[in-house]
Amino acid sequence: MAEEKPAYKRVLLKISGEALGGPSGQGLDFRFMEQVCGVVARCAALGVELGIVVGGGNFWRGVKNGEGHMDRARADYMGMLATVMNSLALQDVLEQQGVRAGVMTAIEIQHIGETFSVDRANAWFREGRVIIFAGGVGSPFFTTDTGTVLRAALVGADIILLAKNVDGVYSADPRQDPSAVRYDCLTYEEVLARHLAVMDSTATCMAMDNHIPVMVFALKDPENILRAVRGETVGTIVR
Repeated sequence: MAEEKPAYKRVLLKISGEALGGPSGQGLDFRFMEQVCGVVARCAALGVELGIVVGGGNFWRGVKNGEGHMDRARADYMGMLATVMNSLALQDVLEQQGVRAGVMTAIEIQHIGETFSVDRANAWFREGRVIIFAGGVGSPFFTTDTGTVLRAALVGADIILLAKNVDGVYSADPRQDPSAVRYDCLTYEEVLARHLAVMDSTATCMAMDNHIPVMVFALKDPENILRAVRGETVGTIVR
């Protein structure tokens, strides 16, 4: 069966914080999180070494929520803490479903998670743990997209799965432009030249320089995660 043969050994999944908030995009929708974690559990059962980076936009976006009101660096640190909150919630839901999961933080936070190191992450992967990487890159002025690519490069991920609110990369915002065209496959150069909404430019350049493919798809159907792990093309692939 195709399900028994994942196409990738080590995968880094990026989930937006808003997705964890369900239809409202705020707080935590545990019913939806259970669906997502159920699919993650099936991927882990196939032997896939799975890392997860989750955003914090369901609680706080530093550059957006703090703009004009507070120092950018402090606002970004608050955003990092929002990702830690989401990571702990994901860890709990995964463990309820029988998945061994651990949280690694980009900055030291005692009693919450283990501070990230490549050696420790590789050890956890070998033990069969799903690793949730929290805190972005540990520095202000960088997005969780950049944190995702950085972690993927450091642990040698085969692919980044970018689970978003849209089902791929479009020539324009499909919610505002009904004539927008969805791409099946793109190069990083095309993404940068056309200013397409995949990741921020720093993350895109880092993925390009490290030759890490990115698959962009809709998280509305959590089964897309499993389909992507099997090697099916869902959404848009960027190479």
